Amino acid sequence: MTPELTARLEAAGLDPDGVLALVRTALAEDGAADVTSEPIFGPDETAAGAFTAREDGVVAGVPVAGAVFEETGVAYLAKVADGDPVTAGQVLLTVAGPTRAVLRAERIALNLLTHLSGIATETRRWTDAMAGTKARVRDTRKTLPGLRALQKYAVRCGGGVNHRMGLSDAALVKDNHIAAAGSVTRAYRAIRAVYPALHVQVECDTLDQVREAVEIGVDDILLDNMPPAVMAEAVALVAGRATLEASGGLSLDRARDVAVTGVDYLAVGALTHSARVFDIGLDFS
Repeated sequence: MTPELTARLEAAGLDPDGVLALVRTALAEDGAADVTSEPIFGPDETAAGAFTAREDGVVAGVPVAGAVFEETGVAYLAKVADGDPVTAGQVLLTVAGPTRAVLRAERIALNLLTHLSGIATETRRWTDAMAGTKARVRDTRKTLPGLRALQKYAVRCGGGVNHRMGLSDAALVKDNHIAAAGSVTRAYRAIRAVYPALHVQVECDTLDQVREAVEIGVDDILLDNMPPAVMAEAVALVAGRATLEASGGLSLDRARDVAVTGVDYLAVGALTHSARVFDIGLDFS
């Protein structure tokens, strides 16, 4: 990987070694031989083409695709940057190199670009739906194994905010923790006794739990499966003493109804687990 691409990935908050390992895994999945392209094209034949958006949206994953091209010996030139809005027919990047190599890189680059751009595009829809409110959309741990860093990066490209990256960087006390511990207070204090400085968020299903959480000093509360009217009551009850995040069954068509209650975040697992791929294609010159 070139120093320039390494720097771009690091600037995006991505681990270059992790990206390269993912690319090599994807290449290995396709096997050692391309039994379609190799009989048709000689090793010295070359091709050039452009990766073009087929619809309007937000692009993400251009430097990740760059890692695919570098690993396969294909020259490329990015025409857009991650997070840019793009329109149907717009060229995202151009490629040139041995025909066999371009065709080997094509699907892997597209798999990454279309998936990450789909997440960024969906995130931007949520961001736009809540424009004018203080609320921001936030992702979850509902990610594909091995792709969490990239999927959460795509959320950032779309204007969203990342929640915790894993189980070790922040605590989230959920309903099963509370049920097994016996109460919000017992679960929260058990964590605080071991990790006094750790960020802790507590999930609350009722206003009574919200009241309990605030009284014991919880400063980040997840409002789980509450109707907007109840969320508004929680906002009034908390009165700025804690950050509030809405979660559970949220949909884009009611995002604004939730945002105007005064919550700080909307937790949307669908950003990563259900985003539709963004349509991009490679056209040879």
